[in-house]
Amino acid sequence: MTLDIAPLRSLVAVADRGGFQRAARSLQLSQSAISQHVRRLETAIGRPLVVRHGRGSRFTPDGEHLLAHARRILAAHDEALRAFGVETDRAVVIGSTEHAAAQLLPALTAALEESLPASRTRFRIDRGTRLRDSLAAGTIDLALLLGSSDDPRAVPVGELELTWYAAPSWAPSAGRPIPIAAFDDPCVLRSRALETLAEHGIPAEISAESAQLAGVQAAVGAGLGVALMATLGQTPEGLVPRVDLPAPRPLPLNVWSRTGLPPEVTQAAAAAIARLLVFELAEGA
Repeated sequence: MTLDIAPLRSLVAVADRGGFQRAARSLQLSQSAISQHVRRLETAIGRPLVVRHGRGSRFTPDGEHLLAHARRILAAHDEALRAFGVETDRAVVIGSTEHAAAQLLPALTAALEESLPASRTRFRIDRGTRLRDSLAAGTIDLALLLGSSDDPRAVPVGELELTWYAAPSWAPSAGRPIPIAAFDDPCVLRSRALETLAEHGIPAEISAESAQLAGVQAAVGAGLGVALMATLGQTPEGLVPRVDLPAPRPLPLNVWSRTGLPPEVTQAAAAAIARLLVFELAEGA
């Protein structure tokens, strides 16, 4: 038995596009052709890879395992073709936390199209821990992650300034800890908020938690506390900056790459993000 390139590419497209129909459109194949490709892979390894789940489908553990191998096989295959001057049409999948995505991704799309004209880009927004897992599994190519790192896969691209925000009517209560709305733990913004206040001897407590940026902003807008955010100088609607709280140190932003990604892709993305950060900060100054 062999694992052919076309079925492997179909399997990756099903995962990246979120289903058989979208995978078929992206590869300009029929949906039945995509299904046949997946069945060929299942026959080759003797295990189910994708099963029905409600109105859609989901990958089995064996499917997830083969998917990681498929990405590495396709990366090596496409790199071999590029070495002989044969270009392949593939997407560079970039993961980002919401902190970095809120202001960077719209402009980053255009910047990467200029830096990587031969590749399409696609984004995945998730928690930092999940993005690291996705890099290890090979399901994303690059990730924008906040926080210091000495990992060799991390390329520093700049720093994000942090700002305290609150509802216009919010005021601290005398003798009470500062209430903080924050992302679920673990989160570098959450940690930086608590550390900043602690360094200045200001008691604080978590008053609201959310897994998403919209939830944090809603809690702040409802007057449940203050939040530390990276907004590149653009104040979220309905909130106001609080300059009366201690100024936090900025957070480093790094581009992480998966094992086996061509170095030129990482370098082009990192350069584009670094330029974008400089431009956005200058615009917000």
